[in-house]
Amino acid sequence: MPRSASGARGTAEKVSQQGNSGLFGHNRGVRSVEEAFTAESDSRHARLLGLAYRLTGSIADAEAVLRQARARFAETGNVVDSPGHDPSDGLSGAVGRLSVDRALSGAARREHYVGPWLPEPIVTLEVPARTVDPLERITRAEDVRMAALRVLQQLTPEQRIALVLHENFGVPFEGIAGMLGCTGPIAGQYASRARRIMSEARPPRRVPATEQHELVDAMLAALVAGDQWRLARLLHPHVSVHGDSDGKARTALRPVHGRDKVTRFLFSLMRKYPSPTPSNVRSVLVNGDPGLLLTGTSDGNVSRDPAAVRVVGFAVRDGCVAEIHDIVNPDKLSRISHSTTRG
Repeated sequence: MPRSASGARGTAEKVSQQGNSGLFGHNRGVRSVEEAFTAESDSRHARLLGLAYRLTGSIADAEAVLRQARARFAETGNVVDSPGHDPSDGLSGAVGRLSVDRALSGAARREHYVGPWLPEPIVTLEVPARTVDPLERITRAEDVRMAALRVLQQLTPEQRIALVLHENFGVPFEGIAGMLGCTGPIAGQYASRARRIMSEARPPRRVPATEQHELVDAMLAALVAGDQWRLARLLHPHVSVHGDSDGKARTALRPVHGRDKVTRFLFSLMRKYPSPTPSNVRSVLVNGDPGLLLTGTSDGNVSRDPAAVRVVGFAVRDGCVAEIHDIVNPDKLSRISHSTTRG
């Protein structure tokens, strides 16, 4: 959604102060908040939620951003809208600005995080519900895979903001500069560096779900059977495990690299927890890719009212598992619905 550079200037002020300005200050006809939000489609809502999620790495933050943005426009009593125009354009400005604020503040909080930090996973059922959830729409995008988001979240907040807003949402660098408090050329440099880092990192691309399913099932079978040789054959030579716990549950506090080390790490987890069974392990989609959801309690005992205690995502390269994302921080699993954990 490219916009003119001149209209981009002063985005923050216009978004916060004017109910009749778009993302880049385009003055248009006005409709009521209720009418505009009623007209807002699921796909448009998902687009805004996806913007906030990419920037913050948090579903909770993304949804809070949307609520704040709507409240901000509700205070004015109207939003930008007119026939033939996207009624969420003005809302996009608030979502972008609020996401930037949260991304910058989140970077400071992560300095005290114990171990690696991964984005909050989007866990959905493999058989989608009749009504498509906005989160499910988000996971269809290639850059919302956990492997891609892991690299994206390792960028500086400024680099991530510039890359996402410009590449994914067509925001001109002058508009991004207004959000970051820098010049347009500097914002362009942030995006350029981010693009180079993403290219050099080469996160595994999405492969057909059937291929991933076969690998995940084979891995689980090898773990249950205690077959280290068979497990190692399923792992890429440069496989890595990225755990996320904030020190609140057991996983790797540093990335584990290499086939041998990862094999030993996975079997060490098996010795600490009960063997996976149909009652405590469920096949799900983690950010759109096949993964596993483990339910029970923090001490490893299966509970009568199952709650998510571990989400494991996988990325595949060259027919082998190349990345494993082991998320056990209870704060990032509390939002997983009971319908997902119960099956």
